Amino acid sequence: MSDRITAAETLVAAPPAAGSPHVDAGDAGYSKDLKSRHINMIAIGGAIGTGLFLGAGGRLAGAGPSLAIAYAVCGIFAFFVVRALGELVLYRPSSGAFVSYAREFMGEKGAFAAGWLYFLNWATTAVADITAAATYAHFWGMFSDIPQWILALIALAVVLTANLISVKYFGEMEFWFAIIKVGALVAFMLIGIFLVVTQHPVDGHTPGFSTISDSGGIFPVGMLPMLLVIQGVVFAYASVELCGVAAGETKSPEKIMPKAINSIMWRVGLFYVGSVVLLALLLPYTSYSGDESPFVTVMDKLGIPGAAGVMNLVVLTAALSSLNSGLYSTGRILRSMALSGSAPKFTGRMNKGQVPYGGILLTAGFGVLGVGLNYVMPGEAFEIVLNFASIGILGTWGMIMLCSLLFWHRSRDGRVTRPSYQLPWAPYTQIVTLAFLATVVFLMWWGGGVGRTTVMCLPLIAAALVGGWFVVRRRVNDLAQEREDA
Repeated sequence: MSDRITAAETLVAAPPAAGSPHVDAGDAGYSKDLKSRHINMIAIGGAIGTGLFLGAGGRLAGAGPSLAIAYAVCGIFAFFVVRALGELVLYRPSSGAFVSYAREFMGEKGAFAAGWLYFLNWATTAVADITAAATYAHFWGMFSDIPQWILALIALAVVLTANLISVKYFGEMEFWFAIIKVGALVAFMLIGIFLVVTQHPVDGHTPGFSTISDSGGIFPVGMLPMLLVIQGVVFAYASVELCGVAAGETKSPEKIMPKAINSIMWRVGLFYVGSVVLLALLLPYTSYSGDESPFVTVMDKLGIPGAAGVMNLVVLTAALSSLNSGLYSTGRILRSMALSGSAPKFTGRMNKGQVPYGGILLTAGFGVLGVGLNYVMPGEAFEIVLNFASIGILGTWGMIMLCSLLFWHRSRDGRVTRPSYQLPWAPYTQIVTLAFLATVVFLMWWGGGVGRTTVMCLPLIAAALVGGWFVVRRRVNDLAQEREDA
């Protein structure tokens, strides 16, 4: 059958024995086609995305070289989040990821909140990605006369089609997308280091520390702007948890995941902090803007024929990669929720390629709304959705750390056994990370503008979650009772 829920009923009909890990109905029916190279490159691709390639330009212009400090601080907490998720994955791999863990440790209410906050994250991120893709495309003269919303629609259609075929296609796309991104960043950094060492002028400026000191130092506009861009920096790390979702479709997560997660830390230091430092050394921070990738700006100023066009193609690839990842992960998360009754039934359906197409199409539907946003206000579309995506990210990361904290408490009681791969310094790491996430929300409000408006929408988001729970709770409870009676 091409339109099916798969054999989840078979899985839930046989409840786990006492002391065995929780069983999630949403884990049934998937192929295990993701290999070690896929997971490793998905982890890399998750740590390098639109937030760096496009977002760094505007944030560098607003905060100056101090942006590197913001990336470093946020990168540490991003690593704690993915390390906590990694411990849970090795305890019990699941395509439902943190939604499945929230169900086990916090009950169905927790799973409902975690899943829909994650959907908010990726539904809005999908809009940011297609907006970024359309913005990049306008770099080339052949696309400059095409309205931004049409380019955004084309980007969504191309990635959606590829995502619906099979997980193997997704894995291969992400593998090559990640190779392109990493290769381009390495090439850029080598060029940047060469320019700094040789003192080769860039747009009339001599690269080096004098570029920073002559432009006001590390904090040219004070420390406050650096604090205020942190919520946007968090958005740059939004996909680091993706490897935890992908673990449910690989054969040996216990061997693959620790290596992939541990490597995230040095990637953050090298690619994020290193590239921002180089950008600050090459040109004054005032040379960058939110309308163009900072990497394209540097290449354009160098005057190397075709170099800016090649780099723009790379950052376009990054946007499509992020969109690809968002459709993939929300499809799996929504299916886990659908089979427990907390998401629409159609989001639990799978096609012949063992792809949960219902959830993917729902996320793509919100992407279509993003196309409309690009039509109405093309200039502000990216900034608006970035703030709402940040709320979803903060909520998702918060739920991961809460699950990790509850898991730690259960291990102390002897109800579960922690794997050898553990989040260090628990439970203090979870508590400090949760405090950091709350601080980011406060900074969003304190900064005013779109950020404050977004935070003021939190009661509406909370009300929507509470209202949604009351709509689905009877079906959730009925399905839970069926599992207990089976």
